[in-house]
Amino acid sequence: MGKRIIQQARGKGSLTYRVKRKAYSIRLQYPGIREGKGKIISIINSPAHSCPIAIVKTENKKFYVVAPSGIIEGQEIDIGKSENPRTGDILPLKSIPLGTAICNLEVLPGDGGKLVRTAGTCAKIVKIIPGGISVLMPSKQEKIFNPEVRATIGETAAAGRKEKSIVKAGKKWHMMKARNKLWPRTSPIKMNVVDHPFGSGRGKNMGKSGIAPVGAPPGRKVGLLRPRKTGRGKGSVERR
Repeated sequence: MGKRIIQQARGKGSLTYRVKRKAYSIRLQYPGIREGKGKIISIINSPAHSCPIAIVKTENKKFYVVAPSGIIEGQEIDIGKSENPRTGDILPLKSIPLGTAICNLEVLPGDGGKLVRTAGTCAKIVKIIPGGISVLMPSKQEKIFNPEVRATIGETAAAGRKEKSIVKAGKKWHMMKARNKLWPRTSPIKMNVVDHPFGSGRGKNMGKSGIAPVGAPPGRKVGLLRPRKTGRGKGSVERR
């Protein structure tokens, strides 16, 4: 019997699970110029991002970047080179002093920024080594980057976004709807038997394993992870 479960509905791609294109219309990227000046003309909210977005204008281009905490509208920033680095400047790692907090870090030179963009996060430059610069990531791991990769000085804004309680279920629903996330999510054990393998009240204390068989159809592959048969006591885990 087929099961109308969440993973099948998500795979079909209905409007419930489809992201609004308008919410993700803002593309965060650094400018193509290596050196110059920029001015923050506005700070806006984006439903697709957890932090505010800063609109920066140069002589002939306008672009969007992650807004670090402490910047204001009308502030001028340096791009590529600065005699006195300050919050908001976009500089290569080789031009940023040791111990400085950074955000919106590139992985490769020119990719526009990929790492440390969540609200309230920051990384720190800890040491310079031959052929690279070591950065302490928010996960407390040190990673080595090319000295030419760029980053924004400062901590990503909106660090206190989780301190205020949501209070009402309706507000939570609208927050999740902005990103087309299914909420509230019903526990499988509370569903009907036709909707999930764990459904119906009789399934609360199953007298069988919660691991689906190897040849089970996609609608039944739910629950615990199946150990892979690679030898006694040395089985690895196959994720579904």
